[in-house]
Amino acid sequence: MSIIKTSHNRRSFLKTSALAGGGLMLNFCWFASCQSPSEKEVLNAPKEWFDFNGYLKIAENGQVTIMSPNPEGGQNVKTSMPMIVAEELDVDWKNVIVEQAPLNTELYQRQFIGGSNAIRNGWKGLRMAGASARQILRQASAETWGVPIEEITTEAGVLKHLKSGQSAGYGEMANAAANISVPEEVQLKNSNDFKIIGTSRKNVDGQKIITGKPLFGIDTYKEGMLTAMIVHPPAFGMKLKSVDDAVVKSMPGIREVFTIKVLDDDFERQHFDTTTFLEVVAIVGDSTWQVMQAKKAIQIQWENFSPYEEERTFWGRKKQTLTIPAGLENSNTHHANMIERAAQKATVLRRDGNPEVAFKKATKVIERTYTAPYLAHNCMEPMNFFADVSNDKAVLIGGLQKAELTEQTVSARLGIPIENIEIQMTRLGGGYGRRSYAHWALEAALISQKMNTPVKLVYTREDDMTGGIYRPAYQATYRAAIDENNNLIGLHINAGGNLESPLYANRFPAGTVENYLAESWTINSNITIGSFRAPRSNFMACAEQSFLDEVAEAMGKDPIDFRLELIEQAKKNPVGEKNDYNADRLAGVLKLVREKSNWDNPPVDIHRGVSVYFCHHSYSAQVLDLKMKNGNPVIESVCCAVDCGMVVNPDAARNLAEGAIVDGIGNALFGELTFKNGVPEKNNFDQYRMVRMSEAPKKIDVHFVENNIDPTGLGEPTFPPVFGALANALYQATGERLYDQPFIKKINVTG
Repeated sequence: MSIIKTSHNRRSFLKTSALAGGGLMLNFCWFASCQSPSEKEVLNAPKEWFDFNGYLKIAENGQVTIMSPNPEGGQNVKTSMPMIVAEELDVDWKNVIVEQAPLNTELYQRQFIGGSNAIRNGWKGLRMAGASARQILRQASAETWGVPIEEITTEAGVLKHLKSGQSAGYGEMANAAANISVPEEVQLKNSNDFKIIGTSRKNVDGQKIITGKPLFGIDTYKEGMLTAMIVHPPAFGMKLKSVDDAVVKSMPGIREVFTIKVLDDDFERQHFDTTTFLEVVAIVGDSTWQVMQAKKAIQIQWENFSPYEEERTFWGRKKQTLTIPAGLENSNTHHANMIERAAQKATVLRRDGNPEVAFKKATKVIERTYTAPYLAHNCMEPMNFFADVSNDKAVLIGGLQKAELTEQTVSARLGIPIENIEIQMTRLGGGYGRRSYAHWALEAALISQKMNTPVKLVYTREDDMTGGIYRPAYQATYRAAIDENNNLIGLHINAGGNLESPLYANRFPAGTVENYLAESWTINSNITIGSFRAPRSNFMACAEQSFLDEVAEAMGKDPIDFRLELIEQAKKNPVGEKNDYNADRLAGVLKLVREKSNWDNPPVDIHRGVSVYFCHHSYSAQVLDLKMKNGNPVIESVCCAVDCGMVVNPDAARNLAEGAIVDGIGNALFGELTFKNGVPEKNNFDQYRMVRMSEAPKKIDVHFVENNIDPTGLGEPTFPPVFGALANALYQATGERLYDQPFIKKINVTG
């Protein structure tokens, strides 16, 4: 067992108070949710439960309620995080219910979706919250029964004193416990004693999801609300010139047409204040259909803008100035620009040994260049937000990934004190980074403020797909130097992209080669980019793992053996001091996937590829098996090994891994957004190819490394490796290496 303090840096994380209707309320600093109450439970629950945010509450009937501050976007934290609290509380899982908390930065920290950090960051705080409540209840029963607290045990929400035979449910001691101060430190369970953590629990919102209950932002409906849509410039590099709204204003159901400026000129942008078009046209009406017809009829003139500079603060730490060029860009020139830029001087991020000399001495040099196009996020739920702004108050409802950052921007733009802004967070119908950049929430608020009435803003699929904030286009060139003894003596990586480079200079295979050079560069563009599931890793994993496969083949080595040799070098005699991965854990997932996939005895007529990658504090290795049919790949299976530390909810963890694998296969095979004269050439799913159910793997096996390491990330780490595993399997099937995504283009040409 371990001891954890309940306060830190003179700040109390926990306090208790009595509920007006009886019971114990434990306020703690940061955790999320568990189980949605059934209709019967809501009817029977004390009314006071609905009056508090950010608390663990125990009622006299033994019911436990946990407010969920974290957004839920399909990663299933709404089940897994409360499991951690319930474990340390030692309560019966069936007695735990949950309510979604609104944004409240005074009560909670990091109400984010992003970085696969929810469980990792919440682990200790969640355990502390449950353990502290249990300790208080034990003390209350000890004082009530007049016995030593050390003799009080708990099990499934029941307090027991075995010597005297006395027992009581948590609810019976809740009132007494409410008068006891939170202890300075509490003892956490030993992992061997876990009864809830490590067991599979069903998604607590599952029934509501499959029966179509209103969980998502787009389900929001308020009496008297109007529907709003926006019209943005048709091309990147253009801005609004003039609007002729005479015809539109006379159309049935149309209330108003006006322009809005999303951000003020003097506003100091933060990282997630990215917005493509600063001035858009808003159309407000009685119904979605009426507003959509008005969008088609409105007459707007656009003009090209001049180059400008944009300053923003990156993650609240450092400022950067972006140069936004003018012009209407084309995909073919993007490719040419990256080739040209890569040939110029780059920024050296890491240099080990003397790579220049190593390449001069090499008897064999392998050089390969990999590219990937822009990608649209394409969340299933279109962008939408409800806003009711009146006088000096704003109520906003919808799905956000970075709600507390959005709140700050809304406050600054509307001129309303932040304490007068209420954001109610709904379930997200997909995020993947797209809902980090909440300009549409700000647009909804501005429209409501102008109309002085509740408004729900809805983007069409075309609005979203052509509105920017894409996964950047990338390019990476890898060079390997091999000596006369067939040893890898040098490695050079040169990587860049639109406005950001994908390079992680200190990740594997850094630290495995004596002579190593990692260089980075960027190009300017007026096409806006942003976070995409496993940012940057989603490209680099494919390039890196494809290249290592080709190097292994050139050296006559088994792909897994070659990778393990490199990892062994990093373990026994690492080069450099900044390697940001654990060699043992990286090797561990490779060995596990080798065993579980039966790598050394592959099935007959199957082509397979392997990949391993570290990101978001976790490790994943994958073996993908496929066949070719009529020139197209048929993916038979994917075997996935994951080391994400202790697994809280195995079912949820498998679901995350499986979803990431299917998503990665779809993007690698089909994902692509191209531009002609600044106009996105695809604006809906009839043009933008997504993976189909028949194209998903017939079987996905997910295996977790069993250890007692505190949980690390899982939402993103199993996404990047499948790109490389697929590329390597396709090479085995076709005999041709694939360097450019999407792969389907090259397969169809050669298949």
